[in-house]
Amino acid sequence: MEAKPVSESAVTMTELVLPSHTNSLQSAFGGVIMSWIDIAAAIAAQRHSSRPVVTASIDALNFIAPVYVGWVVNLRASVNFVSKTSMEVGVRADAENPIEGKTFHIASAYLTFVALDNYGKPMAIRPVSPETDAEKRRFSEAQARRKLRLQSRSTKTRAT
Repeated sequence: MEAKPVSESAVTMTELVLPSHTNSLQSAFGGVIMSWIDIAAAIAAQRHSSRPVVTASIDALNFIAPVYVGWVVNLRASVNFVSKTSMEVGVRADAENPIEGKTFHIASAYLTFVALDNYGKPMAIRPVSPETDAEKRRFSEAQARRKLRLQSRSTKTRAT
């Protein structure tokens, strides 16, 4: 399979924080932002693989700053690395206070997706081709994270 450039499946997604997205403090529920992160990542994974995808895992997600009603959340997602049947997608979420004209980094996450064949089984995915220095750095870092995930999974399997 021919490799696909990172840029061909990158996603930019924008959401407005509405009252229905907020808690009693008028800040966005973390689960709502997590859902948006998952959606942006799934779109990038589906664009890359040209197949239906499922979320296999999400690395630790830490919220850095609150997001309030009326603010805008901008999400950027891209495929960082592809192994045989899975791919890592990185997502960065920034909040924009449109009144003050300020932007804040609110969260970043790495998600692993699997593309499915016509029978709902994992299938081989085309490689990703990083082109820019930043994409090459993310590719290398994603390889290292994958190795740690596999080691962690192996350790958990032996412990049970």
